[in-house]
Amino acid sequence: MIPDPDIRYIGCCGAYCRTCRVLREDLCAGCKLGCGPGEREIDRARCAMKRCCFRDRGLETCADCPEYPVCDTIGGFQRKKGYKYRKYRQSLDYIRTNGYDRFLAAAAEWNGAYGRL
Repeated sequence: MIPDPDIRYIGCCGAYCRTCRVLREDLCAGCKLGCGPGEREIDRARCAMKRCCFRDRGLETCADCPEYPVCDTIGGFQRKKGYKYRKYRQSLDYIRTNGYDRFLAAAAEWNGAYGRL
């Protein structure tokens, strides 16, 4: 099954790249954009979540993982201090409860990598 291309704008951690200022200003290539066969080399990714979720497990985000509630990789990331980490967790929890379509509809109004759900 070919994933919805808009879902590729959601980082494994819950960040939403499509509305992220850094991506829009071409200062970032996006979390998963271009990580298909013959494109960006995902094995060189510094992001442990991307390697585990996207490369190893073939999932779109950590929200799809049955180990999400107890995963040390995403858990360590979400325990970092800062508002954005709480918002990324909120995004993953929202996706788990409401699905990608509702998340994408809400995220379309954001001005950054996270926003109100």
